[in-house]
Amino acid sequence: MDLLRLALVPGEPAGVGPELCVRLAHEPRDHALVAFGDADTLRAAADAIGMPLRLVDPDQASTRAGELALTETANAIHPAFGTPEPANAGAVIDALQRAATGCMQGDFDGLITGPVHKAAINEGGIAYSGTTELLARHAGCDVVMMLANDIVRVALVTTHLPLREVPDAITEDTVTQCLCITAAALQRDFDIARPRIAVLGLNPHAGEAGHLGREEIDVIEPALERLRAHGFDLIGPLPADTAFLPAKLHGFDAVVAMYHDQGLPVLKYSGFEQAVNLTLGLPYPRVAVDHGTALDLAGRGVADPSSLFAAARTCARMARARRARGPAIHA
Repeated sequence: MDLLRLALVPGEPAGVGPELCVRLAHEPRDHALVAFGDADTLRAAADAIGMPLRLVDPDQASTRAGELALTETANAIHPAFGTPEPANAGAVIDALQRAATGCMQGDFDGLITGPVHKAAINEGGIAYSGTTELLARHAGCDVVMMLANDIVRVALVTTHLPLREVPDAITEDTVTQCLCITAAALQRDFDIARPRIAVLGLNPHAGEAGHLGREEIDVIEPALERLRAHGFDLIGPLPADTAFLPAKLHGFDAVVAMYHDQGLPVLKYSGFEQAVNLTLGLPYPRVAVDHGTALDLAGRGVADPSSLFAAARTCARMARARRARGPAIHA
């Protein structure tokens, strides 16, 4: 089988992304990495943390430690550690789009992304709400955000919404779409033939039979019943305060939460360092770190690379599963 080729985007040039990519290049691996970024920024990061780095052409991508293939996307300004330059916004977005295009064209088996500084990109004149949204528009498809570690996988029906807007965004269609995309990804990317998915209610105690809200009765349960009729293995709606008990998690392949802060605090508490952010529903695997740019740590050599290492392992595993299984198998 041909060597897996994974695209790697460091993210914000002034943050910890470049130095984490240098550390990743030194990790043992059985797949090739091709970075999309600025050569001088990567070299400066390597010098700052005292690790040698050899940059090579993309067609020379290999598994050799300390070596990183690079597709140059030059920054407009060489950034100082910890100080984002809005003028570099175009280079950051260009790197993401070029890497995504390579995945869409079959040049790469998956995409790994580092942390991006949203404010710097918007200040640079580019409207940007997040990489998940950017990649979804680029591919022209609906996606689901999932965060995962070795303990639990949590997918979200809604993502970055003010809390007062969440109930209106919870509809039969949004719940159904999230569950369909999540189930298909678990089959295709994690080799789980019939995923068992726990679905949380929106209200405390999952509505307490309508006494604490009717979204479970009027919206969530009808969506679950419709999918169960098509063979989906769904448990819920469950009260969020007890669904994450370890004894229950052992019986689930994933948990679907209704909103961001319902599921993600539990996941991050259970293992933030090893957590990764997945975009389900894309035509290729995309896995990101589950942390920000950490500007205060940039260039000091103290940033924890665990999430990027986990992202690379997860992306490679998902890519192999896609190669082996081919198109998604629907329940």
